[in-house]
Amino acid sequence: MQATAYTFDPETRAGSVLLDDGTPLEFDAAAFDAGGLLFLRPGQRLRVEVTGEGEARRVGFLTLQTF
Repeated sequence: MQATAYTFDPETRAGSVLLDDGTPLEFDAAAFDAGGLLFLRPGQRLRVEVTGEGEARRVGFLTLQTF
């Protein structure tokens, strides 16, 4: 699934993304670390794995979208 980085706190390594349908989802440091990224800027295009449904929906990992 694709998304756009919305917020990122480099101290906590947590933030949020906007899925392409406009749905906001937060991610924690574990999801950020799982993708092997070092930094993230708002507006960057990402590939994300989303797990769960409803209130349990969360970002499992995120990586940079490359073309």
